[in-house]
Amino acid sequence: MPTKRPLIAIVDDDESIRDAIKGLMRSMGFDAESFSSADDFLISPDVRRTACLVTDINMPGMSGLDLHRRLVALGKSIPTILITAFPEKNMGASALGADVVGCLTKPFNGQTLLDCIRSALALNGEGESGS
Repeated sequence: MPTKRPLIAIVDDDESIRDAIKGLMRSMGFDAESFSSADDFLISPDVRRTACLVTDINMPGMSGLDLHRRLVALGKSIPTILITAFPEKNMGASALGADVVGCLTKPFNGQTLLDCIRSALALNGEGESGS
């Protein structure tokens, strides 16, 4: 029976970033879904099976930090990687808890993101990829 691949959810208001990360995740053997807003992610059935969340900190409406806080309040511990083009605004990100496994500044190296993904999946006891 085939093993279910970990789902990586990408939440970013920048379509080019979403597409690039989604493509990278799929090329590495992960399932990946992308969302243009935190609200879109929260109403998605994919929340339940998300093994790792990659979210932009600065988005219109609900920020990535607010999304993380909302998930914690809902009792959903999803290892999270925060990304931002404004590193000076992410000073409080490290205080968000053990499930924040990284905070990357755009543009970031694909290998750095993959290292964070692997750390996140290790927290959940997930496999490295489906391949």
